[in-house]
Amino acid sequence: MPMIKVELLKGRTVEQKREFAEVITRETARILKCRPEVVDIVFQDVEPHDWANAGKLNSDKT
Repeated sequence: MPMIKVELLKGRTVEQKREFAEVITRETARILKCRPEVVDIVFQDVEPHDWANAGKLNSDKT
């Protein structure tokens, strides 16, 4: 059973997550030759002040 974790900066809409889940589930099932029903996706929203890139918090970027 594939389990996919997706960490995102907070702010994506439910519609965006829904579309992402549908596409990733379909393609995962195709590539791994499994049923879509066994593919799990977990979204974790992260606050910008809890995520840094290139040495800077995302909340500090302009």
